Amino acid sequence: MGARCGHSVAVGPLATQSPAAHPSLWRGVLADPDLVTALICGALLLAGWICSLSGAPDPVVMGLYIASCLTGGWRTTIHAVQQLLKLSLDVDMLMLVAALGAVALGRPGEGAMLLFLFSLGHGLEGFATDRARNAIRALGQLTPKFAKVMRQGVEQELPVESLRAGDVVRVLPGERLPVDGVIEDGSSSIDQSPITGESVPVHRAPGDGVFAGTVNGDGALRIRMTRPASESTMARMIRLVEESQQNKGQTQRMTERFTRIYTPIVLVSVPVLVGVLMGVLGMSFADAFIRAMAVLVGASPCALVISTPSAMLAGIAQAARKGVLIKGGAHLESLGTVRAIAFDKTGTLTRGKPEATDVIAADGATEPEVLAVAAAVDGSSSHPLAQAIVRRAREQKALALEASDVHLLSGKGMEGIVGGRRAVVCSPGMLDGVQAPMMPEALAPRVHALQEQAKTVSMVVHGDRVIGAVALADTVRPGAREMLAGLRRAGVSRLVMLTGDNERVARSIGSQVGIDDVKAGLLPEQKIGEVRALLASHGRVAMVGDGVNDAPALAAATVGVAMGAGGTDVALEAADVALMADDLSKVGFVIGLSRAARSIVIQNVTISMGVVAVLVPLAALDIVNLAGAVALHEGSTVVVAFNALRLLGYRHHA
Repeated sequence: MGARCGHSVAVGPLATQSPAAHPSLWRGVLADPDLVTALICGALLLAGWICSLSGAPDPVVMGLYIASCLTGGWRTTIHAVQQLLKLSLDVDMLMLVAALGAVALGRPGEGAMLLFLFSLGHGLEGFATDRARNAIRALGQLTPKFAKVMRQGVEQELPVESLRAGDVVRVLPGERLPVDGVIEDGSSSIDQSPITGESVPVHRAPGDGVFAGTVNGDGALRIRMTRPASESTMARMIRLVEESQQNKGQTQRMTERFTRIYTPIVLVSVPVLVGVLMGVLGMSFADAFIRAMAVLVGASPCALVISTPSAMLAGIAQAARKGVLIKGGAHLESLGTVRAIAFDKTGTLTRGKPEATDVIAADGATEPEVLAVAAAVDGSSSHPLAQAIVRRAREQKALALEASDVHLLSGKGMEGIVGGRRAVVCSPGMLDGVQAPMMPEALAPRVHALQEQAKTVSMVVHGDRVIGAVALADTVRPGAREMLAGLRRAGVSRLVMLTGDNERVARSIGSQVGIDDVKAGLLPEQKIGEVRALLASHGRVAMVGDGVNDAPALAAATVGVAMGAGGTDVALEAADVALMADDLSKVGFVIGLSRAARSIVIQNVTISMGVVAVLVPLAALDIVNLAGAVALHEGSTVVVAFNALRLLGYRHHA
């Protein structure tokens, strides 16, 4: 049954059919009971009208009109009685009374027209909101229901719900992953767009985590399941989106309070209007009753009731499709009002891990030689700086060298034997401590310049020469500067970095991305103080962080936004908005989406209240009759519902 006036728009049970089995538009229409009822009601009404024009006997015409009334009114009657038993009156009861009154007064055609337009309007409204619901239900259709599992050395195909953490699942090329887990064997490119919204598949190898519902590429995988199907990242996303509709925004709460007061006033005014029309204008009871019903229909706040929840539902659905989890209309609405945003540095504005940014060769060596020697020595270390050098060597296909007798020089660096000669990787200040040659004069100013850029420099010694240096830094995320510029254009007036890192590093990153202000050397509790200061000066503030060590600051902000929350329990719980991928552009997307949602809510409220303001006096003056009032009233409700659906097509343009 479609969404009724006065009822919240909620997500129903998740569908289970394959996503490839989406019904066509007409199949969707014919599957909707309200629309089918409305079409049958309209067909009987049309038949009665044609028979009336052709001079058919009155019993035939009357029978067709009554049949139309019964068809169009039975669902309305059931709902009205259910509400009456709860001591609640809504527009269904009003329409039913109006239709019964028309029939009792010998105007069954008018009653049938009223019920046809009302049922058609409800059907179209329900069809529109179902489109938004289906955008969320589609997430639940992505996870396979069965998985290939090794049990006692034999591969079996078992229901996903029966699997346990620790089971090993085999996934063939092109198949969807049935579970969350860690790759034990095999490597492949995996399309993670259902979870993270990333448009490009990512390479995954043994030891990497993967998500249920994502699509395997061209490699066979063996995956050890890490959590039950009911707790997979996809399942938690769907559950949180469903629960999000209970978290209503300020506009929705205001309209609900308004309608609770407004509806009884309208109901009380109807008998008063009948009395005035009969006593002052001398109208008959039949004419006064019909006109009062037209006024009542025109004053009904159906469109207003769904104006906000329909937009919030569509906005949350579109965000989920793009890998952004919004935990309620309140947060979607609040994001559209923020005037300041605070960003964590490490893992938010930056990648969160060091990269080898510069390679300098000296004393006759080449850059590939510097990288090869450094990578050979650091290859045995798990230190993030050492691993960054190894990654850079692999990327540039530097000559692969073997190192022997590799060991740590406590607090100084790494040492080993490469090509029969001693090799050392250490900081510039440790050259004397590791009994290395002097730094070449030509190299010293270049190393100093890199240090001034807040980069960590590792010197590379081979034999009796300092052959070069490798500079490392936590690099800025691609598109960070453009994203911040887009936020300014969208009306965000203050962009601040809050970090526990040192001042020099923080200001270097801040200047690269174009941040307004940098607050460095902060403890977690000091970040909360900075967020509160922004709240005092700007009113509404968003905080963007990694959702783990920034959890207190995320909670203190008007809206907390967690970066890279895919598979991270703490991030999913701590934040109001979770960006499932490490994609900073999603911040601009979700801010733009929230502002578009607020704009559509304003449009919907204006449309719904405008129609009421125009329709009530027109109906009172008999310029618009009962059928016309129903048509315009239901038309505005349908317009509001379909206007909200525009958010399902929202695209962010930075």
